[in-house]
Amino acid sequence: MPSGTPLPRPLRGIIPPLVTPLSDRDTLDAAGLQRLVEHVLAGGVQGLFILGTSGEGPSLGYRLRCQLIDRVCEQVAGRVPVLVGVSDTALVESVNLADHAADAGAEAVVLAPPYYYPAGQDELLQYVEHISAELPLPLFLYNLPSHTKISFELETLRRLIEIPNVVGLKDSSGDMLYFHEVRRLAEQRADWSLLIGPEELLAEAVLLGAHGGVSGGANLCPRLYVELYQAASRSDLARVRELHTRVMQIHQTIYRVAGHGAAGAPPQGAPPQGAPPQVVAGLKSALRCLGICDDFLAEPFHRLRDAERRLIQNHLAELDLVGLWGPPASRLV
Repeated sequence: MPSGTPLPRPLRGIIPPLVTPLSDRDTLDAAGLQRLVEHVLAGGVQGLFILGTSGEGPSLGYRLRCQLIDRVCEQVAGRVPVLVGVSDTALVESVNLADHAADAGAEAVVLAPPYYYPAGQDELLQYVEHISAELPLPLFLYNLPSHTKISFELETLRRLIEIPNVVGLKDSSGDMLYFHEVRRLAEQRADWSLLIGPEELLAEAVLLGAHGGVSGGANLCPRLYVELYQAASRSDLARVRELHTRVMQIHQTIYRVAGHGAAGAPPQGAPPQGAPPQVVAGLKSALRCLGICDDFLAEPFHRLRDAERRLIQNHLAELDLVGLWGPPASRLV
């Protein structure tokens, strides 16, 4: 099913990195996925990104990844662009997944550097040059040094921006100095998108020139992030401050329940880079509390325990998010 929706260039707005609802280690929660997709679309998002870090993409089998791609593309049916994560340690597997995404009707793919053997910048440059020539869809780069051990350095990006099929970057480094330098580079191409990953930096990044955000919290309350993006786009600073405070409340509550500060959690106050497991666990637990989808996590991680889930439920009840959840069907259960 080839895509009938051209990819906006540059792509703007909130593109949630969709969590992958699971009922066990290798089975989609199909009903939950359907509810989740409608939930975020009703919140006014401008795209969907599946099989990213929040979607636990690298932990899922290829059969399940393909099934997810098929179901999401069929359900979305061109209402917004669908971006598919194809990051892998094997170039041919990334190409195979991109071919499947193109056949299903996706609009673009997203690629992080191979994350097992540490590569140098020359190897990384050549890798993207080679793979972009084989991909059937436009390519967004994914800068995620916390997970891949390597960053797209500025000189490498300067070269990669010259490749027509490379159409943007999702930056999840949390490094705003890097972001500013990339923003300057992006001015070379009017059709090139710069998207910010950490949602705690969304307001600042959009005010300073980002085209949008890939915000995990938009799984939960999409309208909050859409309205924050819109307020920042029009430089409505009072509204930005109000909505940014709500985003930080989610960061300080929902994202910090799992493990209660166990090893691997980000330091207090630090923006999570690439949705660590405890962030995904908190999001999935909150979505379960809202009656949207199951909260099973891909192994080796596990869903929150009953006591932690009760904390999530309390936090949801306390958050001042009236009118910002998204569709009217979202209710605490």
